[in-house]
Amino acid sequence: MAFTDSVFHSRVRASSTRLFWVGLALTLVGIAAIVFPILSTLAATLLVGWVFLFAGAFMLVGAFSVHGTGPFFGALLISLLSIAAGLFLLFNPLAGAAALTIMIAILFLIQGVFELVFAFEMLPHPGWVWMLISGLASLILGVVIAGGWPGTSLFALGLLLGINFVTTGLGYLFVARAMKPAA
Repeated sequence: MAFTDSVFHSRVRASSTRLFWVGLALTLVGIAAIVFPILSTLAATLLVGWVFLFAGAFMLVGAFSVHGTGPFFGALLISLLSIAAGLFLLFNPLAGAAALTIMIAILFLIQGVFELVFAFEMLPHPGWVWMLISGLASLILGVVIAGGWPGTSLFALGLLLGINFVTTGLGYLFVARAMKPAA
């Protein structure tokens, strides 16, 4: 059955190969995170710590480029807070994992909403159900993470990130397959 493509559907169809590779990569990373949840949790915490530390250092340099202006103190404060957050995560990864766990719960809830919108935008094209499933999985994971916090912070972050990556990856794989241009 042929459907009339909108601009959105045409763009998804044109980038189906890219969506396939993104979906495959997310699925493989997700499987690794599920197999090693504690390692995945600590790796995620340390990665975020380094990102905050480097971003804060760059923002600190940027703050001094506006020295003598009104935004200087705001830029300085944000850079120092970012550096402090990075150092906290790097030197207290378990406490950092608890903080990141609740932030991930919020992220998954927001992601779930956007994936549901994406699924309904695709309706009635093939593959929309897989994005719907991914959106529902993201919402459920967000609720599970928030409900188990802080007791499950050590392993939940890595495990649930893995599950989320797998469902999102599979969603992309099935959308890419369904929207593949005719050869």
